[in-house]
Amino acid sequence: MLTNTSFSIGLGLLALAVASTSARDEPHLISAGRISAAAAYSSSHGGLALLIQQNGRTLSERYNGGHTASTKYRIYSGTKGFWGLAALKADEDDLLDLDDRASKHLPEWKADPDKYRITLEQLLDFSSGLEARNLIHEDDLKDRNLMAIEAKRVATPGRSFIYGPAALQVFHEVLKRRLLEKGDRPYTYLERQVLQPMGLGSQRYIPDQSGNPLLAAGFMMTARQWAQIGTVLIQEGRPVLSERSFDRLSRGSSANRAYNLGFWNNRAADARHAREVNVEDELGKDWWTQNWKDACLCKDAPEDLLACIGSNSQRLYAVPSLKLVIVRQGRDQGFSDADFLRLLFPPNPDRILQ
Repeated sequence: MLTNTSFSIGLGLLALAVASTSARDEPHLISAGRISAAAAYSSSHGGLALLIQQNGRTLSERYNGGHTASTKYRIYSGTKGFWGLAALKADEDDLLDLDDRASKHLPEWKADPDKYRITLEQLLDFSSGLEARNLIHEDDLKDRNLMAIEAKRVATPGRSFIYGPAALQVFHEVLKRRLLEKGDRPYTYLERQVLQPMGLGSQRYIPDQSGNPLLAAGFMMTARQWAQIGTVLIQEGRPVLSERSFDRLSRGSSANRAYNLGFWNNRAADARHAREVNVEDELGKDWWTQNWKDACLCKDAPEDLLACIGSNSQRLYAVPSLKLVIVRQGRDQGFSDADFLRLLFPPNPDRILQ
């Protein structure tokens, strides 16, 4: 029979064991010295905001140039990630099957030999072969979805990475038609199924004259608000997605293994022939001259790192294995992902190249 004393000792040992296990399981915090170095680099390259959160705690939050915690700033292509989550959620909800051909929902593509084989996921990972049609970014267009549907296919689907708004607007038209059958609209679906679970509300959609939002860009967020999508990433999709959908998000595509559904990944960092790529510089080239083979953001950063990359050096990074979220907002002044991340993550001498 246990005495009160032995029972109390047993509970104490159990609590100690649980605490020790939790301490072992919790990733090591990024050091203050490395955070200071990264903050100095960001600030010297036009940085306006830097927010670093780990294990649910804010390790650093710094603002420059009149930017504050309440300042909403354009995240540009960071917008794509939210629509990527909406697409995966639509797949989970059986509204769409991302493996299906888009022509299943677009009768005007069924008789088009150039387009009828394009899948929904190829629209979302920019391997559809459609021309970019950057004109779709402009304001006050009559119908950007129609412009996208009429875009030419200039490459074989699944073979080339062509980053631009046309493919996303075609996906929007598919989702729009599917939701119309249920009396719903894409932006309300996004708000209900993606934004609200993150604690976020309605966003800046930049609609055209037909009411179609721009999927490629447009959102304006504070650093803390943008960090919410990072929290979803380090929680492997929760509370928005299942783990199965999260795995799909982080796997890349046949045309560019470093990108899928609005998110860049660092999976090639451990490969023998890994190449650090400045994404914004590479995207500035003609699509047929871009090189995404073995591309990574930083060889020294964890390979499970995911990123949302917006123009003018807007960045969100998430590292699930470290429970780490980083938001960086600023003006483009030579900012480098590789240089910034290398300040946070020391080189790994034990890394085994494959």
